Amino acid sequence: MNNTSNIIAIVPAAGIGSRMNSQTPKQYLKIGSMTILEHTLQKLLSHPRIGKIIVAIHAKDHLFATLPIATHSRIHVVKGGSTRADSVLAGLQLLNDEQWALVHDAARPCVDHNDINRLINTVFETQQGAILATRISDTVKRAYQTNDNVIESSEDRTYLWGAATPQLFKVGELKSCLQLALNNHVPITDEASAIEYAGGHPLLVECRRDNIKITHPEDLALASFFLTNQMQKGDLCE
Repeated sequence: MNNTSNIIAIVPAAGIGSRMNSQTPKQYLKIGSMTILEHTLQKLLSHPRIGKIIVAIHAKDHLFATLPIATHSRIHVVKGGSTRADSVLAGLQLLNDEQWALVHDAARPCVDHNDINRLINTVFETQQGAILATRISDTVKRAYQTNDNVIESSEDRTYLWGAATPQLFKVGELKSCLQLALNNHVPITDEASAIEYAGGHPLLVECRRDNIKITHPEDLALASFFLTNQMQKGDLCE
């Protein structure tokens, strides 16, 4: 079960990153000398328990092929779809049902190896799919559906978590759950939501709070700080 060839990372990278206010898809914006996507892929490539990586890119993406990392022997490219679920499903089609799919956001370059290890160990010990996540620490407000700038109530945050990635599931299970959700036109924002829709209950594995997803322009500076701090401390893997 510890055979690295059984753990395949899938990185959906076909999005356009509209909230970044940039003409360049956010995964190709740079932090230092490398793009966000390169930083993310380097984190996954350097993890000893990940066999290979499948990157799902947009059909009209001409940037990925220009990156030095694109020719890496352990990286394979597929054409992504119009949604995240479509892109992940495209990657899953290359795998057999008994392998494990470790799905990770292209825009989460700060993920820590030790968190990935905890995720893998939890899944292998329980034989149940799981995701990295953080406990909600902010007070959560619910707005009115008719006016989303007005507070209706405060939510009890005791049992609330913010979902992160990677998310690790058996290929066969994830494939069937994603296909079911797509067939029924159910919006899927992460892999766990597809499993949940089919009646599953993935486990939660708490991760570091610097495992941020770059979504807004100000996130670039924060990710750069976290990456620099990780490299200085040697926090990639203990």
